[in-house]
Amino acid sequence: MSKYQTKAKDRVPLLQKAAFGAGHLVNNLLPGALGVFMFFLLTAFGMDPFLAGLLGGLPRIYDAITDPIMGFVSDNTNSRWGRRRPYIFIGAILCGILFALLWQLDETRSQSYNFWYFLLMSLVYLTANTIFSTPLIGLGYEMSSDYNERTRLMAFSQTIGQIAWMVVPWFWVLIANPNLFENQAVGVRKLSVLVGGICMLLGILPAIFCKEMDQSNLQNRAELSFSNIAANLKGLFQNIVKITKNKPFMKLCGATFLVFNGFQMVASFSYFIIVFYLFKGDYGMAGSWPAWFSTVSAFATAFLVIPIISAMATRLGKRRAFIISTLISIIGYGLKWWGFNPSNPWMIFLPIPFMAFGIGGLFTLMMSMTADVCDLDELNNGMPRKEGTFGAIYWWMVKLGQGLALVLGGWVLKVVGFDQTAAIQTSETITNLRLADIIIPMGTAALAILVMWKYDLTEDRAKEIKEVLVSRRGEL
Repeated sequence: MSKYQTKAKDRVPLLQKAAFGAGHLVNNLLPGALGVFMFFLLTAFGMDPFLAGLLGGLPRIYDAITDPIMGFVSDNTNSRWGRRRPYIFIGAILCGILFALLWQLDETRSQSYNFWYFLLMSLVYLTANTIFSTPLIGLGYEMSSDYNERTRLMAFSQTIGQIAWMVVPWFWVLIANPNLFENQAVGVRKLSVLVGGICMLLGILPAIFCKEMDQSNLQNRAELSFSNIAANLKGLFQNIVKITKNKPFMKLCGATFLVFNGFQMVASFSYFIIVFYLFKGDYGMAGSWPAWFSTVSAFATAFLVIPIISAMATRLGKRRAFIISTLISIIGYGLKWWGFNPSNPWMIFLPIPFMAFGIGGLFTLMMSMTADVCDLDELNNGMPRKEGTFGAIYWWMVKLGQGLALVLGGWVLKVVGFDQTAAIQTSETITNLRLADIIIPMGTAALAILVMWKYDLTEDRAKEIKEVLVSRRGEL
């Protein structure tokens, strides 16, 4: 049990937690919807698979560059409304509008027109997404300076964020439903407007209701101006170098890369196993089983796993909570061998409560621990505080892992002998696919435990750092 009582001034009010959670719902809903809609580039708009792959990959390179820049800008902004909230407000509005515009493709236009329209609009949309998302992550790191309240805040926001993953799998069903839309292209265009509108309304809530760190205590911020770009870029690179020397933070990045990469690499395998193993390649019989599998997984993560992990972190510490939750997820991956049973499809839900501890524990705990790491950085390197830059680099690792996972996942499918043109896969292919679906995430999760085994930023150490920083800033 924690030895320290959270002070009243360090507690985040429920309204602020809910508003921050709404921002995280948007942060999940936008990429989730984007992933589903990308499939319909092929079927609804007749895009060549190679070109569709380029449209998925090229913008990620741009995204990886803009995130750290926006983190630096947000960290060094000095305004009457704060460092984060103005960008969150503007970014949310732009995200909603541009997401809808991104998908106003015309199936009657040439493939070349749609390719260039989507590529250019993707770059504009991702700029808006960076303006919204990066300051939002940084805001979460500074909303409380208490070790345990940070975990409670992240747990609450992750619970609300999981709602997106309960909804997103059903976009497949809605867009392809001829009773709702006359064709898939119309479905994509209309649903994108609805998603954009919802994200706009929810996305502005953190900017309105959440409270930032007291700016009067923040010093040494860079002067942001076009005439000072060279010095700003130099400062950005210096910050990145300092951050990469922060050993606890690099452990967090390494563990996240392993767990998330392993999970994402086989994320699509469950769909193939349900269709080709449980239902012998009959898509009609498979029906909405894959969607239910994803929805139940998100539900279990939100309302079962995250509350347990939050309590576990308070009682045992964040490092131990991460190790235990990751071990439980390894058990869940192993249970998939028995859970995916053709004679009883309902068994697919058996491993879900165990597997959910992997991703549920990962982002709840890692985001809380990153907030602790920001304090360590201020202790070692002084101000300005770098929550935005830390958040940008952490999520850059997540995106790098996701991109690599997509490439490696396709390679694994090829190695196991999966034939996308075949209505029925061979028994050897199915067996190899099932083994890969289990062994890969188990292996990466085990490596992540080794990375975090000697993570040493404990509650006692975090308390010591906080006291030094409070004294140094002259706070009461």
